[in-house]
Amino acid sequence: MTELLIDGRLVAGGAGTFDTVNPATEEPIGPAADGDAADMDAAIASARSAFDDSDWSRDVALRVHCLRQLRAALNVEIEELRAITVAEVGAPVTFTHGSHLQGPIDDLEFSAGVVENYSWTTDLGEATPMGIATRRSLVREPYGVVGAITPFNFPHQINLAKIGPALAAGNTVVLKPAPETPWCAAHIGRIIAEHTDFPPGVVNIVTSSNPRIGAQLSEDPRVDLVSFTGSTATGAAVMAAAAGNITKVCLELGGKSAFVVLDDADLTRACGTAALAVSRHAGQGCAFTTRLLVPRDRYDDAVDAAATAMAGIVVGDPTDPATVCGPLISARQRDRVQGYLDLAVAEGGSFACGGARPAGLDRGYFVAPTVIRGLDNSARVAREEIFGPVLVVLAHDGDDDAVRIANDSRYGLSAAVWSADPERAAQVAARLRTGTVSVNGGVWYSADAPFGGYKQSGNGREMGVAGFEEYLETKVIASGGAYMTEPIVRTT
Repeated sequence: MTELLIDGRLVAGGAGTFDTVNPATEEPIGPAADGDAADMDAAIASARSAFDDSDWSRDVALRVHCLRQLRAALNVEIEELRAITVAEVGAPVTFTHGSHLQGPIDDLEFSAGVVENYSWTTDLGEATPMGIATRRSLVREPYGVVGAITPFNFPHQINLAKIGPALAAGNTVVLKPAPETPWCAAHIGRIIAEHTDFPPGVVNIVTSSNPRIGAQLSEDPRVDLVSFTGSTATGAAVMAAAAGNITKVCLELGGKSAFVVLDDADLTRACGTAALAVSRHAGQGCAFTTRLLVPRDRYDDAVDAAATAMAGIVVGDPTDPATVCGPLISARQRDRVQGYLDLAVAEGGSFACGGARPAGLDRGYFVAPTVIRGLDNSARVAREEIFGPVLVVLAHDGDDDAVRIANDSRYGLSAAVWSADPERAAQVAARLRTGTVSVNGGVWYSADAPFGGYKQSGNGREMGVAGFEEYLETKVIASGGAYMTEPIVRTT
């Protein structure tokens, strides 16, 4: 994992190597290639040439073939990838059988199937705009070079959810993964180079310890679209940098999602579910529901139910199949989360459970799953994304008030609603200003379901046909005169 993928070749990083660290042990697990500005420049140039000078953007059959090759090759090496994911990300091994690894690999088939059956041209029929007999066709085409910038929390899911649809649509890609998780991306790069028929330059992967390297993708006029997942503050910087070239930007950003419990719900079950949801992978998920909204007259019962459920969550070694809550990714992130816990006390809150390092875990970047009580939605810990296993319990005074509190956020990524009455739950869900909503435990995460947020949680969508179409331009061709009865048809 000490090489970059540039122009179809595995090459050393211009800045040498840097260590990647196991967050459960705080020990280095090995070197990763440290790309520099020249490496990123070469990767962009390679992607530009592959798009402009090859048949990749027009050859659907080749794209389908390569995506299926990649999926098959990833599955052959899945156990090695699983070990890397647990060691580098701190992901509990159980979750690598789902959204941390196996799921994203399987989802490559969705991208292959979409492009294989996609209608690239739509006949808009004949018309007489401005009195001129005309036949119109709507044509969809790839953008060109896509810069993909990804975070550390779910590296396989996010890396593949970007490069799969982008490549399927006919674009070329430069992937810049997070400095904390370079091996996950580098392993994919090696597999592409050694076990697939992707033409040189179609996929480029540049790992680096320098966050500034990713900024080149936003600023370079050779890049046609930037897809970024990360914090809202960094997303705003990406958008500002891209504005100089009017580059399209797709953003999947932060969240402070609400878990709304109505007064007829099974309180114990709902609060237990909320506690488990926010503890998975140490709470490092942008769409995790970190605000628990419960009826005011049952507030104490709700806090007790959430705290009791959290007490049963296994925290610790991510290689243990029983573990639900592993470590945070780094010392910096652990200290950030602990800072928010200290702030909660300063704001007048208290802990029903957690609030510090778990007992018996002296090594690793661990924070105990925590329930905060005694605050309202104006508290900073109820408004800002903590990105740790922290649940803030807030009181509401009925359905309208619950909707008001849930929507009183700069974010709008996800939400959950629990009620004994499905129709009532659906009515509340419809009023929530978020990109996804789970009702009574329903799962919205799926390859065919678009994912993204409202407000400062981002713009655009990933996954689903809508996510695929983010990587397509729209062109209208109008034919007049003797040729107006022949529709324009693009077959690739």
